[in-house]
Amino acid sequence: MASEETTGLAKSAALKLSEMGERTKQLGTAMQDPNRQRRLILVIVCVALLLDNMLYMVIVPIIPDYLKIINNDTSSSTSKNSTSKHSGENNDLKIGILFASKAILQLLVNPLSGTFIDRVGYDIPLFIGLIVMFFSTCIFAFAQNYLTLFIARSLQGLGSAFADTSGIAMIADKYTEESERSRALGIALAFISFGSLVAPPFGGFLYQFVGTFMPFMVLAGISLIDGILLMSVMKPFTNRTRENMPVGTPIYKLMIDPYIAVVAGALTTCNIPLAFLEPTIANWMETKMGTTNFQMGLIWLPAFFPHVLGVYITVKLAASHPNYQWFYGALGMVIIGASSCTVPACRTFGQLIAPLCGICFGIALVDTALLPTLAFLVDVRHVSVYGSVYAIADISYCVAYALGPIVAGQIVHDLGFVSLNLGMGLANVLYAPALLLLRNVCQMKPSHSERNVLLDEGPKGLYDTIKMEERNAKKKGTGTSSRNHMPGDENGIDAYNQHQTSGFFSEEDSSGNEYN
Repeated sequence: MASEETTGLAKSAALKLSEMGERTKQLGTAMQDPNRQRRLILVIVCVALLLDNMLYMVIVPIIPDYLKIINNDTSSSTSKNSTSKHSGENNDLKIGILFASKAILQLLVNPLSGTFIDRVGYDIPLFIGLIVMFFSTCIFAFAQNYLTLFIARSLQGLGSAFADTSGIAMIADKYTEESERSRALGIALAFISFGSLVAPPFGGFLYQFVGTFMPFMVLAGISLIDGILLMSVMKPFTNRTRENMPVGTPIYKLMIDPYIAVVAGALTTCNIPLAFLEPTIANWMETKMGTTNFQMGLIWLPAFFPHVLGVYITVKLAASHPNYQWFYGALGMVIIGASSCTVPACRTFGQLIAPLCGICFGIALVDTALLPTLAFLVDVRHVSVYGSVYAIADISYCVAYALGPIVAGQIVHDLGFVSLNLGMGLANVLYAPALLLLRNVCQMKPSHSERNVLLDEGPKGLYDTIKMEERNAKKKGTGTSSRNHMPGDENGIDAYNQHQTSGFFSEEDSSGNEYN
């Protein structure tokens, strides 16, 4: 009897193991499907962007109180009363520097990270960014002094320079159809907005009821899980023929492209109101309205819904009327300008919600219309490698958020809160006509890119080019016979390489044929 029971248990265990192996095999097969894989990639990138923006804003309700605790532990009790005002001003300066340090380092690293992404692809930089953010978050959780907080914040900027740029570039590469690309980037922008707006109440709640370390440990866990998921889906460190990757246009050449420069300027200008209001609006609300800390923490939360609405409307309009992307961006800048000018006129908490919602709605229009335009400009005027162009986009955001915590307070002190808002509103309204330069962009004729030469079934992204080359090499060997009969081009890869070295996608080559 005992032997029969043992045999039955062994058969049952073997059957379960066989079922698990079959399910694992099915899961692996499903993950190799291009459509499912790019959906998983979109999820991974969106989680990374959500995490980065939550890390940026989660310290808002934590750091002021935490710095007071640190100062109380280190200051002498004898001079406490005489130096209380000086200590408060010093804390404001420290908070401003702490907030700006992330954007400043990200601004400095982005030109290098963009070039690195163009050279090695998108998955390895994204993994590096997630790992750096994981360690920076852990340092935040156990920091005991201001220097450690500053190092952790700066490390977060380093991780963001890799994760944000490579994530957005990966979406642009995987979603080559313009309508799909706009929708995917719109989803990513919604996650960015949600992370920025939900982080302060999330951090404040856990800080109050659990402790300083808990918000950061939760976010560190999310970063680790996202990194593991990226490893399982993309396998970034497996052997890959990277020498066959197309050579991207250098970032300095992209910066002097007039179309890209106009888009970058618009991204900076439209984000200035948000970047400058975040560190100044709380004090203004307390002075003019007598609002509570709870109200100051919640003032930005309603703006999430018009932001998502703006993303949805722009994606729908871009799908039906793609030639008017420039107009959607210009309209968004006008809305931002008008809303920014009305902020100082508000006298109650409820009145203030409306212009802040208008600012976020306008930012959604501009970002959702212009981020896909950057990828389209690279497709038709340069090489379809997106690391450097989205590094430029990230630089545009960082300029606004690096200046905000440092410059905005000084402007309010010297000129007043009203002048700050009128200046930001006027800047957006005056910049909007510059987007007229983009009105012919959507009528540019895409060149026959290397992906159309190499793929029979249409473009699927940068890594599909590599896989196609590897597959052809296996079938036909590495001799010249594998290069002479590629579909759609007599010269195959040789012609593609000649075009690459001669500036196939350069502005000069396309300037004569870029319009229908």
